[in-house]
Amino acid sequence: MSDLKARFEQAVAESKQLPAKPDNMTLLKIYSLFKQATVGDVQGDRPGMTDFVNRAKWDAWKDLKGKSSEEAMQSYIDLIESLKNK
Repeated sequence: MSDLKARFEQAVAESKQLPAKPDNMTLLKIYSLFKQATVGDVQGDRPGMTDFVNRAKWDAWKDLKGKSSEEAMQSYIDLIESLKNK
């Protein structure tokens, strides 16, 4: 397993033990970076207008379209590190 993948998996574990719950925008960023890193570009149809939460998640993920898995992993690691130190 690559060093980046190992650090990413460590950051995923650490994301569940943050000292404080991140705000909603940060949670969307965490979600979208995780999905981009593990799945790739957004898939499926955009959720309907009344499905606010899933629509916001889909939109956040779509904003990362074209970002490589490695870039998304590094961004995820950096974000979790910054949240651990707050």
